Amino acid sequence: MTVERDERPGEIAAAMLDAGIKSVVVVDDDERPVGILTSTDYVAMTAVGVDPYDTTVEEHMTRDIVTATGAESLAAVAARMREYDIAHLPVVDEADHVIGIVSSTDLTAHLADGE
Repeated sequence: MTVERDERPGEIAAAMLDAGIKSVVVVDDDERPVGILTSTDYVAMTAVGVDPYDTTVEEHMTRDIVTATGAESLAAVAARMREYDIAHLPVVDEADHVIGIVSSTDLTAHLADGE
């Protein structure tokens, strides 16, 4: 799921809950990643009393994001996630357009399935 910077976190949180996901990639007009909004970001925002319907995703997204390409091995992706202590890693194509996301839950499921 991708979102734009000017969307409301409260509306995004409802969509995340419906989809059973814990992060969304924030993209620019060219579908290139400019940030990520995670459930942790949402909790931090609401913990300080921010109304999630009276702010924008851009005001609360994590801007320093790390990405991977679809050609990278899962081992390399897992190592990068560990190096940066992150649980969600956007996947981009050759033009830096978002094509997916890998989460620590995805990696755990992959290992548990023995693939």
